[in-house]
Amino acid sequence: MAASHGNSARSGGARGPQGRGKGSKAGPKGGFRSGPGKSSGSGKGSGPGKGSRTGDAAGRGYAKGPASGRGKGPGKPKAAAGQKGPQKPRAFAGVDKYERRASAIKEHGPHRRRRPKNPPVDRLEVHDENGVRLQKLMAQAGVASRRVCEEMIQDGRVSVDEQIVTELGVRVDPALQVVHVDGMRIQTDEKLVYYAFNKPAGVVSTMEDPDGRRCVSDYLDPRKHERVFHVGRLDVETEGLLLLTNDGELTNRLTHPSYEVPKTYLVQVHGPVEKGIGNQMKEGIRLEDGIAKVDDFRLVDSTPGHVLIEVVLHSGRNRIVRRMFDAVDHPVEKLARTHVGPIAIGDQKQGTVRKLSHTEVGNLLASVGM
Repeated sequence: MAASHGNSARSGGARGPQGRGKGSKAGPKGGFRSGPGKSSGSGKGSGPGKGSRTGDAAGRGYAKGPASGRGKGPGKPKAAAGQKGPQKPRAFAGVDKYERRASAIKEHGPHRRRRPKNPPVDRLEVHDENGVRLQKLMAQAGVASRRVCEEMIQDGRVSVDEQIVTELGVRVDPALQVVHVDGMRIQTDEKLVYYAFNKPAGVVSTMEDPDGRRCVSDYLDPRKHERVFHVGRLDVETEGLLLLTNDGELTNRLTHPSYEVPKTYLVQVHGPVEKGIGNQMKEGIRLEDGIAKVDDFRLVDSTPGHVLIEVVLHSGRNRIVRRMFDAVDHPVEKLARTHVGPIAIGDQKQGTVRKLSHTEVGNLLASVGM
């Protein structure tokens, strides 16, 4: 028995060269075998050592495994195939973050601040929840693009029913409410139309003529033009601008003397004309129905035997220009109306009808306080 124990010790006992160091590795293949409950790798004999495999595991096979050490647990586990091992702590990225932000601002410019939320508009008296958004209505009326209209509203340049509106989201009724931009009214009712007609001489200023003469309706295409009426009249032989519309309120104001809408005429008379004629017309000329006078009198051109004169007056009495020139012994040879308020005939051809622009309509409405 003693010999047997000695052989066992000589053949690889716990005090062999491999077990002499602390935490030494297991021996080579075919190395030490220990009895049940004992393991090699400890420098002090048999029994489970610190950091070594358990006795059962060592008893069943070779004492082969990771290095063990005194007072230390198992070593770091190795990563399985195809998987990353434990990652090192990441460095502080705050500096890189601000550097990237600075470079982005330099390249793309500063970040635009978000538009603040619109305040509630239900509190406004002009708000109609079933109406059309104010900026959309303005854009449809030709004021500007919708984005520019929004800026005009926020700048306090728009009023609804004489109340300044600065909040976006306000809805209005185009048929009932009045919208002004920079003090100028915009026409929001799409049912109302406005035309300029360059009336030729020989055309009667009516929509129908029982005598069969040419009248205004002969120049209107029912497929393109809505049912309209002429604003005021021009006598048969007078040419020029005649406004057509279905806006009854505007028609009343343009024809009412209290609004004093100026009208401009070009008058051709037999010349020469004496110097005092202009002052005489400005001071007033007595006619059978009262005093009549012009607001402005200006010589435009003259040819041998003919003089072209521009006169401006706001009276709308029948044949008033012809009667005034007859009273100063200069009968009218040719007469044409070129302006009604801010609307000009320009280079429009005779016998044609054109639709007024949104700006022209706005100026026309403003001229009569609408």
